Amino acid sequence: MKRKSAVNRVLLALAGIVLLGVGLMILAGGFDLYRRGSLTPPDGWPLTTPDDILLADADRTRWTDEGWWWPVAIAVLAIVTLLAVWWLLAQLRRTHPGALSVGGAHAVDGVELSEGALGDVLAADTRHLPGVHQARARMDGSSSHPEAHIAITLTPDAEPGPVMQALRDGPLERARRSTGRTLPAKAHLRLTPHKPHRAE
Repeated sequence: MKRKSAVNRVLLALAGIVLLGVGLMILAGGFDLYRRGSLTPPDGWPLTTPDDILLADADRTRWTDEGWWWPVAIAVLAIVTLLAVWWLLAQLRRTHPGALSVGGAHAVDGVELSEGALGDVLAADTRHLPGVHQARARMDGSSSHPEAHIAITLTPDAEPGPVMQALRDGPLERARRSTGRTLPAKAHLRLTPHKPHRAE
């Protein structure tokens, strides 16, 4: 999930930078800002005056008489369009469970628990376990198959085995009973930073 969000941010940032740069270049040439501001654009820089065009007729029609031009152009456009549609559908697809009904098979109509509230409760319950210094939890997956991701910071003297057993038998079991779902979980453990003890 984090990797997908990072890739989305990078792609959106790159697309935004390219579009912003092209737009500023077109505006600078269209409003004749280079001449008005006594600026000298680099050699070969396109669109430096309002009369400039990006592609001349000769450039636009250079390959149109070749037999391979139109199949290649149509194939490239089709691939770009399919990739854009696939990316858009991937963004629209729900990747979080949303609201979960409370009680499972015995759920009362209209009684739901948001994914954020469930994650907060699960984290707060985990913090009360012996050997746990700090805990954070978030929910992923779909509404029918939610998953819990729990990040636990252990105290310096804690043992991972007992903490994991207490997590499974305590907070996770209570969350499973409350939601009526199997609620698979992934836990990430780390130790609280501390200074090493010196032996006298």
